[in-house]
Amino acid sequence: MGSQGGWGQSKEFLDLVKSIGEARSKAEEDRIILREIETLKRRIAEPDVPRRKMKEYLIRLVYVEMLGHDASFGYIHAVKMTHDDSLLLKRTGYLAVTLFLNEDHDLIILIVNTIQKDLRSDNYLVVCAALTAVCKLINEETIPAVLPQVVELLGHSKEAVRKKAVLALHRFYQRAPNSVSHLISNFRKRLCDNDPGVMGATLCPLFDLIKEDINSYKDLVVSFVSILKQVAERRLPKTYDYHQMPAPFIQIKLLKILALLGGGDKQASGHMYTVLGDIFRKVEASSNIGNAVLYECICCVSSIYPSPKLLETAVDATSRFLKSDSHNLKYMGIDALGRLIKINPDIAEEHQLAVIDCLEDPDDTLKRKTFELLYKMTKSSNVEVIVDRMIDYMISINDNHYKTEIASRCVELAEQFAPSNQWFIQTMNKVFEHAGDLVNVRVAHNLMRLIAEGFGEDDEGADSQLRSSAVDSYLHILGEPKLPSVFLQVICWVLGEYGTADGKYSASYILGKLCDVAEAHSTDDTVKAYTTSAIMKICAFEIAVGRKVELLPECQSLIDELSASHSTDLQQRAYELQALLGLDSQAVESVMPLDASCEDIEQIDKNLSFLDSFVIQSIEKGARPYIPENERSGMFNIGNFRSQYQHEASSHSLRFEAYELPKPSPPPTVAQVALPLPTTDLVQMPEQTYPRETHQAANLPSATHASSADFGVKLRLEGVQRKWGRPTYSSPSASSSSSTQKTANGATHLDGGGTASSQTRDSFYDSRRQQAEVSAEKQKLAASLFGASTVKSEKRQPSAHKTPKGISTSTEKPAVKGAISSSEPPKEKTLPSSPPPDLLDLGEPTPASIPSVDPFKQLEGLLGPTSAPSAIDHSSAAGPKAPDLMALYADAPPAGVSSGSLNPALADMYTVNKNSHETANVAAVKKGPNLQDSLQKDATARQVGVTPTGNNPNLFSDLLG
Repeated sequence: MGSQGGWGQSKEFLDLVKSIGEARSKAEEDRIILREIETLKRRIAEPDVPRRKMKEYLIRLVYVEMLGHDASFGYIHAVKMTHDDSLLLKRTGYLAVTLFLNEDHDLIILIVNTIQKDLRSDNYLVVCAALTAVCKLINEETIPAVLPQVVELLGHSKEAVRKKAVLALHRFYQRAPNSVSHLISNFRKRLCDNDPGVMGATLCPLFDLIKEDINSYKDLVVSFVSILKQVAERRLPKTYDYHQMPAPFIQIKLLKILALLGGGDKQASGHMYTVLGDIFRKVEASSNIGNAVLYECICCVSSIYPSPKLLETAVDATSRFLKSDSHNLKYMGIDALGRLIKINPDIAEEHQLAVIDCLEDPDDTLKRKTFELLYKMTKSSNVEVIVDRMIDYMISINDNHYKTEIASRCVELAEQFAPSNQWFIQTMNKVFEHAGDLVNVRVAHNLMRLIAEGFGEDDEGADSQLRSSAVDSYLHILGEPKLPSVFLQVICWVLGEYGTADGKYSASYILGKLCDVAEAHSTDDTVKAYTTSAIMKICAFEIAVGRKVELLPECQSLIDELSASHSTDLQQRAYELQALLGLDSQAVESVMPLDASCEDIEQIDKNLSFLDSFVIQSIEKGARPYIPENERSGMFNIGNFRSQYQHEASSHSLRFEAYELPKPSPPPTVAQVALPLPTTDLVQMPEQTYPRETHQAANLPSATHASSADFGVKLRLEGVQRKWGRPTYSSPSASSSSSTQKTANGATHLDGGGTASSQTRDSFYDSRRQQAEVSAEKQKLAASLFGASTVKSEKRQPSAHKTPKGISTSTEKPAVKGAISSSEPPKEKTLPSSPPPDLLDLGEPTPASIPSVDPFKQLEGLLGPTSAPSAIDHSSAAGPKAPDLMALYADAPPAGVSSGSLNPALADMYTVNKNSHETANVAAVKKGPNLQDSLQKDATARQVGVTPTGNNPNLFSDLLG
């Protein structure tokens, strides 16, 4: 023991631990660890390392890993040690593996077989070590490999194994709930286990299950109450006591479960009243763990169906927390009071002085918690004091995150409980001035709407006074440095609308102030836009009343600057202002009427139906239908992207089937010969494509329109799939509108059955002695915060100022209106003709585009020499329709078709071909034998009486005599 150290380890290991503890800097500690890493790499790599030494090396690797350095070179040795037969070495290996690896590590697959073998071990210590590793290392994919064995261990004879098996199943539920959904009943069974440890471990998964579905576990209320009663009566072994509290952690977990099950359920809450009262009486509040159980009891009482007697007891416990000298207990008391006032708001009045003490406490955390309490207990009688306090606190802090939260709460309270519009405007000015960049833009719009609409009554004098006071305050605020952008927008809008309304300020003075704002914020385009619009309003109002407007030099320079701005919005505003200055008073009054911000907006046609006739006419003339912007860029529907990708992946394989031979088709029909076709329809989509093309073709337009002014044969490539490059955009498809169903969650308010008694008030403070000690200022503050007990909290809705006019409540979204106004484009008129031959189709020919007999075999040698190309009348090409190209090679019309029924263009071509055939002097040179010469020779032979047949008797009589 002397040479090996006091813990059975080598002296080298103890020196390592000692040197790490004595390191004076992080750099010195890193040097020690790096030197240790080099030593361990060298020694672990040695052959035949004794198992005892390897165990020590693994523990030293744990030190290396825990201090933030990489020890991955030794992970495999930890995995090997889990296979060892020695219990000490196996547990050391499992300990190292659970610290080194995570559930997604590549070495996990090497441990699964070892864990399966150890879960079947006869030594329960080995089983416990394996279950501990299961909770840490088994991921969702490997859960089925060990799940049956873990379920079997729920019935193990050792309580430690059963407890760890419950914890393992709980871990499986957290990672993959569906994997153990069929085993939920096992948790109910383990709740009745004889061992309190197994029962306590079962409460954790049951708490998670109850949070997901409360109604399915209502039947367990009696069982939970019975268990809590046994624990509170100290029926559990003494080993479960902690600081003389019987199983406090089991009690806390049971109280949380009962709070869930008793919420809004009077019958279930009735079973809990007795045991909760017993816990309030028996809990020792002298220790932290006792206060924790007491606080959880208060939370449970505030969550279940209220009981007057329990509420009174909870208020007594809360008062003890608030009167404590510990900041932690005061924090718990403020939080508990915030829960209780939801049931009975009058409870807070009994602790008003304690709340004020917490509000003035230097502890920032306690102060924030107190502001949360004040936020919950705000009403119309105390909103001014609370909001002023919150604004002062907001100004004093530098935390932007919490500053934003305080500002939003001030705005919310001011909108709900504002006693007057003047106070609301002043409060909003303070919030914008000190936290304007952190306030939502919607708040600024609400403020402008309130100033424009006034009090909502038919009192024009009061509204004018409100606007005049707003103008005065904003002109005074403009002298402050570093005003937020949102606040400046509000100021510019108010000065433009009402700066000269009451005649107190001249137009030149207001224009100068607005120009100063634009000059001071030259980089903020939004502020400059608001400033330009305000200048335009001031000038318009002056022109409308007949006064001549003379722009200040700074205003003229501002307009000249904005006219050359890179922002099109600022340019437009500047040009509109210049155009407005040149109009007469009547036109200006019609364009920009005075105080028109509250006028009702007439119902507009969101679908722009008045353009339907124009759209239909344009499409008939060849215009393209409107295509959404997202489809122009070639993006497919996101919902079909995954299936499309899977389809493409499955089609990437070799094809071994043979090519099919061309199938003969009947000769062209009358419709194909007689009826002309558009020039752009000479190219059509191949019918037989590869699977990828077929899948993509569903999202592409089947036909597109081309201008009729184009001459000749053009290739229509809009619908043709390209093999490389970006795909073409798809045609607009009819989108199905999905209706969103919204549900409003209402809160059920529960009225308390009683109020606090006079005995409760006496238990908090000795009223006579306390009133003598409290200063008059603090009493005045308490009276302003809490008010009288008879005042009811009545919230004003945000619409209390005035309902905005002209705002439609319709949730319909306006239809996208481009070149087409209806959801479905008008159907174009099609000709009853068969599709023309596809000149680019190199695959299997279509039956409608290929004649039944090879036309070149028919024409070869049977036609006379064709005419020169110049002899063909090109007048037919000038028309919008193209002739059938195969008709150029025919000497006569097809059978069954008279020449009168032919298209004039085709008849002219046929006449030219016939005349040129009769007058041609030189025959066309053709390859192969000339069948016409053969026929002529045969005719000559017949004339002289020599034929290759045996039907000529003269020939044989001459030969035979």
